[in-house]
Amino acid sequence: MNSSPRRLIVGITGASGAIYGVRLLRLLHPTDIETHLVISRSARIALTQELDISIADVSGLADVVHQIDNIGATISSGSFRTLGMVVAPCSMRSLSEIVTGVTSSLLTRAADVVLKERRRLVLMVREAPLHLGHLRSMTAATEMGAIVYPPVPAFYARPESLEQMVDHTLGRVLDLFDIETTAVSRWGGLNSNKNTDS
Repeated sequence: MNSSPRRLIVGITGASGAIYGVRLLRLLHPTDIETHLVISRSARIALTQELDISIADVSGLADVVHQIDNIGATISSGSFRTLGMVVAPCSMRSLSEIVTGVTSSLLTRAADVVLKERRRLVLMVREAPLHLGHLRSMTAATEMGAIVYPPVPAFYARPESLEQMVDHTLGRVLDLFDIETTAVSRWGGLNSNKNTDS
């Protein structure tokens, strides 16, 4: 009997931080994970402003690309089995749609499906400063079973580049799906040479 492929949905919204979605696809490329990509209209603008990469090149990193208006896509149904979904980055608008269940696109519909099927949904919420409405939406998402994962860098890993910083964060996100990559610098305890009291 053939087992179904391990699939992960990757959503990219228009919040600043398109690099997170693109690098996530790059990290997943050499793995056995089948990636399903959906990009919001706003993300298409952000991608071209923030990165030197075309939409076609981003799409080429995914196994399957779904159009934002295709509500009949496979990822809009709970019967299509996936490991879950990462929204990287996640705008506050998308977060609000997901929390209320009033979805206006395939991206937020797919996230809604992941929640209703009790699969893992990771929202890399990207905004600062946060007002009470943002915080309440993040609380509601957490109460519904999502994981709110703001892209906060881990400086103990001593990243030497922006890519290393981004990849370490994404490696930790993929840990939540038990997807192993070489992107994470694992904590090995305090370095006694650097932790001396004078």
